[in-house]
Amino acid sequence: MQWKRITAVAATVMLAAAACGSPSSNSGTTSGGQGNLGGAQKKATDPTAKGPAADVDGAKKGGTVTVLSDVTPDTFDPTNIYYVDGNQISKLMARTLTQYRLDGPDHTPVLVPDLAEDLGTKSEDGLTWTFKLKKGIKYMDGSPVKAEDFAYSIKRSFAHDLYDAGPAYQIQFFKDGDKYKGPYGSNGSNYSGVETPDENTLVIHLAKKFDDLPYFAAFPMFTPIPQAKDTQKNYEQHPMTTGPYKVDSYLPGTELKLSRNTNWDPATDPVRHQYVDSWDFKFAQDTIKAQRQVLASNGPDANTMNYSNLDVSLLPEVKDQSQLVKGPSPCNIMYTMDTRKIPLEVRKLIAKAYPYDSWRKVAGLNPTDDPPASTILPPAVPGFEKFELPGLNGTGPGAQNDAVAKEVKDELAKLGKSNFELQWYYSIDDTISTHASQLRQQVFEKAGFKVRPIGVPKAKIRTFTGNQDAPVNIGKNPTGWCSDWPSASSWFPVLFRSDALALGNSVGQLQDKALDAKIDAITAKAPNDQLKEWSKIDKDILENYLPAIPLYYSATNSPIGTNIGHAINDPTQGMPEFTSIYLKQP
Repeated sequence: MQWKRITAVAATVMLAAAACGSPSSNSGTTSGGQGNLGGAQKKATDPTAKGPAADVDGAKKGGTVTVLSDVTPDTFDPTNIYYVDGNQISKLMARTLTQYRLDGPDHTPVLVPDLAEDLGTKSEDGLTWTFKLKKGIKYMDGSPVKAEDFAYSIKRSFAHDLYDAGPAYQIQFFKDGDKYKGPYGSNGSNYSGVETPDENTLVIHLAKKFDDLPYFAAFPMFTPIPQAKDTQKNYEQHPMTTGPYKVDSYLPGTELKLSRNTNWDPATDPVRHQYVDSWDFKFAQDTIKAQRQVLASNGPDANTMNYSNLDVSLLPEVKDQSQLVKGPSPCNIMYTMDTRKIPLEVRKLIAKAYPYDSWRKVAGLNPTDDPPASTILPPAVPGFEKFELPGLNGTGPGAQNDAVAKEVKDELAKLGKSNFELQWYYSIDDTISTHASQLRQQVFEKAGFKVRPIGVPKAKIRTFTGNQDAPVNIGKNPTGWCSDWPSASSWFPVLFRSDALALGNSVGQLQDKALDAKIDAITAKAPNDQLKEWSKIDKDILENYLPAIPLYYSATNSPIGTNIGHAINDPTQGMPEFTSIYLKQP
């Protein structure tokens, strides 16, 4: 997803994407991968799927689930959501054109219609998609959802200056997407890329073929938004919800409270449930304290959960493995470097100096669920091929080793780059982030770099790191990525093409037309023909550009309270799936 934006970033450190079946009948947790990375995901669809979602055996209704989160989503505006946690939480409130149903004991993701009747019909030339919309859908206030609301939400997403954190495929692929600037200007209502010929039809026109559009349509930006209710930046406070829950209150950076939406119709929804009465998300919690609280499950804490991976120091405190939600994810965590500000030869020295082994300990990473990475693509993405370039395997002492420190220092001097300054943001009120920053500072200074860490509040870290032009040269988002759908086409084109910089998704802020041409040549191929090419680009980028250092592939290993039922892993996002959770004793 993305920075799961629905890209995911390491929750504990930096978080700073047919078989028809039913959900697992397990009343506790199940493991879709048993703590490993699993195999490559496949595209599975069920275009005729209907609601309601299959009941979870033993599920009960009632009660409140409290989520103690050590990370803080920076937005709940559906147009602007692009981190995995925001996306997962949004599924409780916002229905979209399509969505994923998790099938069978391994929770295989299957794309199904959500507010659409189907998965869209493509024109012969591939440049027009038509979605038939379900009738009788209502917002939480009982007002009807209209086709024009879908069209408006799409138009709204082009105001990328206002919603700069959201996905940008529409700007790249939709007709006139590079020209249209959203619905707020003088010509805002005039956009030829989307139309609604009748009350139950949405038509999207493209500038170039986009066969993955039905997968993109599962993003929160495809939830309907009535134009009359659009309060722009304040919309996230009172969004018009179509899912099983509605917003009671939202205090940015601190807390989100949800309660039942009585106008949600389960008969039309093939994915979601409404077992619990309410949700209480508490953000910016201390990681160790929150996870220890969840594991202890004393009194009301049995109804709590945390969606970050369990800190390795707390593994001895796990008395019951059913308190861990395990499974694969399509995610990779990276240490990003601004290629505009740091020369390639210096970036290579940063990679040589990085204290991989000690950093993993400080970050509390589990070698089983967070194994070291040597590639950009993680194993869950079709097209992945394992390779290792010298010094890029996510392990080693780096410049903690005296010989390595001297070597890096000497090479900096030869380049005329002695005391080259590295700047990054860290969360000043987060213990793990602070300790990780201190470790990097100590090691990089030993290797001959000058270091300037900048402490900011945890609740604001994503805002700072998400600024592509921020006054730092290390650690700009996305510092991690998860597939937007099961294809490397949701990695390299969106992360490494030159236009990714303006769209806010650039890993390393690369601007290289030759690389653009290589990526475009692959995306022009048939999907199956692309597979063998992506690993070549992966290797090319790390060998010849090095915009980021791969750190680890992330799998799910999140703690839940003892009273939480049916907490399963969502392999499209690498975190617990919220919509089917219930309390064993409400």
